Amino acid sequence: MKYDVNLELENRVEDYSFGDVAKQANGAVWLKSGDSVILATIVIDETEIVKEDFLPLTVQYIEKTYAAGKIPGGFFKRETKPSDFETLTSRIVDRSLRPLFPKGFGHPTQITIMVFSAGSDADLQVLALNAASAALYISDIDINTSVSAVRAAKVDGELVLNPTLSQLKNSTLDLYLSGTKEDLLMIEMRSLSSKEVEIQDNFVLDPMIDPVLSVPSISVHTSNALAEDELIGIFEKTQELLFETNSKYEDAFTPHKKETPQLEYKAHLINEDMVLYVRDNHLADIADAMNQMAKSERSTALRQLRKKIIVLKDDWDELELKDAIEKVKKEQVRSQILNERVRADGRSLTEIRPITIDTNILPKAHSSCLFTRGQTQALVVLTMGNSKDAQMFESLTDNGTQNENFMVHYNFPGFSVGEASPILGTKRRELGHGNLAKRALEPIVDLDGQTVRIVSEILESNGSSSMATVCGGYMALKAADIDTNEIVAGIAMGMVSDGDKYAILSDIMGLEDHDGDMDFKVTGSKDGITAMQMDIKLGGISLDILKEALYQAKEGRSHIIDIMLDAESKIEFNDGVLPSTDFFHIDPSVIGEVIGQAGKVIREIIEKFEVAIDIDKKDGKVKVTGKNKTGVSGAREHIEGIANAPKIEKIKYQVGDKYEGTVKKIVDFGAFIGLPDGTDGLLHISKISDQRVEKVSDVLSEGEKLTVEILEFKGNKISLGRA
Repeated sequence: MKYDVNLELENRVEDYSFGDVAKQANGAVWLKSGDSVILATIVIDETEIVKEDFLPLTVQYIEKTYAAGKIPGGFFKRETKPSDFETLTSRIVDRSLRPLFPKGFGHPTQITIMVFSAGSDADLQVLALNAASAALYISDIDINTSVSAVRAAKVDGELVLNPTLSQLKNSTLDLYLSGTKEDLLMIEMRSLSSKEVEIQDNFVLDPMIDPVLSVPSISVHTSNALAEDELIGIFEKTQELLFETNSKYEDAFTPHKKETPQLEYKAHLINEDMVLYVRDNHLADIADAMNQMAKSERSTALRQLRKKIIVLKDDWDELELKDAIEKVKKEQVRSQILNERVRADGRSLTEIRPITIDTNILPKAHSSCLFTRGQTQALVVLTMGNSKDAQMFESLTDNGTQNENFMVHYNFPGFSVGEASPILGTKRRELGHGNLAKRALEPIVDLDGQTVRIVSEILESNGSSSMATVCGGYMALKAADIDTNEIVAGIAMGMVSDGDKYAILSDIMGLEDHDGDMDFKVTGSKDGITAMQMDIKLGGISLDILKEALYQAKEGRSHIIDIMLDAESKIEFNDGVLPSTDFFHIDPSVIGEVIGQAGKVIREIIEKFEVAIDIDKKDGKVKVTGKNKTGVSGAREHIEGIANAPKIEKIKYQVGDKYEGTVKKIVDFGAFIGLPDGTDGLLHISKISDQRVEKVSDVLSEGEKLTVEILEFKGNKISLGRA
């Protein structure tokens, strides 16, 4: 392969080839970086133009398993539906490149990114966006701006730009930014767990698995959220690299850019006569419609206004009138915010809508929370399992199968916004929102071998149901009595700007998201941020405005957290169905007695209390897990009773010695007798009496005292006779 461009960038080298492959595409780039090879192609349908007011862009990021020398797992040995990673990467590329397309561009456009070779340490999400942007830049579409990505990590307290995957695994920060040489377009950020790993030899008993296993125990310590000031400092450094990289790209790619043909654009002209008529005669009707905060109600009010005007102006085109009304409505929303500092629902710029929280409203679920904020409502349900319930997955850059034991699944049915649509498969948006909530909550929990699945059912939506999922998810964790090291909430921020003035909005509703210039979701504690996601509709944002938005979001989170703390104090657990886990310590010297000969004692505890038991033989740490608190507390009490019982000195038994014993268990062939130091001996049925005994229970009963004689030793077993 001949490479046309060689670029030395921060922590990697990128080689680009143009025009050698996929020559019938409008734009194609072959990118090689280290051992990774990616093909990105752009194709537009020049014969069709979509009339609706949206950009018909589709992005597909596709991984081939042969890229890492693997064959697809499972029954079908061919790649099938996209993995979560592929879908999320497609969303990242889409959100970064969509703002570049000129207004009125209506040709169906397909961006395809295929991974042909994957280096084990490669950041494929960064390379995917860079390759797609390069293909778009050199294509014959009239786009003359390069977009690139940079990832930032924090390893051992030091900032690392464009880290390897090995470095990222040891990082407490994962920050992904995309932008041009002038503007920041998108941010994805999450705070990662800082783990200190200590391997120990464990004795594990779980009735659901193998009876006795030796497995490693992992001790995990989780880091705090990232403070706003520190994050702003990191933004400054990453943005500087982002701008520098795009300048290099444009200089290198421009000589390879194709000629731009004349394309037809959508004629989306607003009828100004209609706009003037609506402004002069129907501003009050527009204001009434704006006060209908639910999307379905607002749409109905605007449609009724349109019908009302058409009756009077029967020669007007209804679609043109719809655009005119929409323009006036958008003007009113933005003008009221910028000039009066009041929002459509009467709130101030920083005011949070009313919040109600109800926990454990589902009796048979492990835990649940109904979180309602204004007209956004999420029913969040949590289910606990063990290690066998983890989600198995494979990725190109990992060796072998991985297990995910913390899952957040987000569902957005049509009825939540008043739409008559069926519930089908998981959409990209649902996957992305669930992933954002997962990134927000994962750093604050230490599951210690458990598996947790959180499902958010959106019952009503008018502004940031993903942030309602974060708040409801935290409450569901507490309603399941799961320990967290932080209390985390989420808030959606927005912005309206006319170039000279701007206003930052806290807790935006759907109307403000639709007519505003920024969608900025921030999650975290009162002290810092665990995750964030930002999309800019303006084309860029200054760091000063971003800093102001972050601190305004912090105030909003603090308000929400105070409400959540009050609700947390009122939680009543579903004790009848909630699995329970308890940790405690015993003296390591008595572990043998707790386990018993060949695991006999501990098996009896497991069967009696229906629990799983994990004992660390090194430091005496005991983990007991069961279906309910009653069984777990009973098992703990029993184990501590054995561990704390007065120690009886072992007797050195001799043949011929006689002792008083207790009948512990009767079997068909005799009885097991407990000797003074706790040792068991067998009194065979033939030794019970001088007379023939047909049935042991006819002669002896459990708990009965009798004198026995040591007859002989058979290995570790003692044979007894009646004295």
